[in-house]
Amino acid sequence: MVAKVEIYTKFACPYCFRAKLLLENKGAAYEETDASGGPNRDEMLARANGSTTVPQIFIDGVHVGGCDDLVALDKAGKLDSMLAGNVA
Repeated sequence: MVAKVEIYTKFACPYCFRAKLLLENKGAAYEETDASGGPNRDEMLARANGSTTVPQIFIDGVHVGGCDDLVALDKAGKLDSMLAGNVA
């Protein structure tokens, strides 16, 4: 099973770019949503417990957090397992 990865981003956001690059380097497909405003931003805020920064990343519906959180998961050796569909 492969995990469903969702990422809320904004145009020209360096942290968004870094997170997407890490996912791409892992071979992970992701669904990107522009959270610049409107209903997409409201949806992100609701799903991310009010976090206003981007990116906000979800793996199989589980809120991972932002770019730094994604990188930390990778450094801890947990990201590959999550991307394979093993989300706790």
